[in-house]
Amino acid sequence: MMTLKRLSYLVFTGMATISLASCRQSPAPDHSELDRQASAISQQFVDTLLPTLQSAMATGGPTQAIEICSVRAPQIAAELSDESGWSVRRVSLKPRNLALAEPDSWEKEVLEAFDQRQRAGEAGSTIKSSAVVNSEYRFMQAQPVMPLCLTCHGQIINEEVHSALAAYYPGDMATGYVEGQIRGAISLRTSIP
Repeated sequence: MMTLKRLSYLVFTGMATISLASCRQSPAPDHSELDRQASAISQQFVDTLLPTLQSAMATGGPTQAIEICSVRAPQIAAELSDESGWSVRRVSLKPRNLALAEPDSWEKEVLEAFDQRQRAGEAGSTIKSSAVVNSEYRFMQAQPVMPLCLTCHGQIINEEVHSALAAYYPGDMATGYVEGQIRGAISLRTSIP
């Protein structure tokens, strides 16, 4: 016959086992679908803006491209945000549009890591990062400087371009780059349950 002491021991052991089992970490959630969505939205941004800028450069030169970019880039981000349900924007450590492109603390940390990765030899076009931050899924895709970008973002800026930049982007810091450097990133975020 079971004594009270033995019964108490069995009950305690059983409860402790159940309690420990419930403390096990559940496997990390699979965010591959969110990564896929974010990558597609980021690519859609590039695939929409780049031909627009190329066309503006071909028809009206860099001053027209600056004007188009100042209006069209934020519109593309807003349209993609509305269509996808994600928040979409461009950020940079040296923002051109201070009101729209100033990175938050997580974005700043990721941009600094992107710069380090690029300097270590990783191709800028392949650099990306994602994380869950405060119940949001965050994703960033690096935007490296391409030859087309150097006219307005390079180390040598002619006076006409400089004047247009001053008119459309007061406080512009987005110059002095060389081809391949990380100019900034497309930053996306969405709430997760």
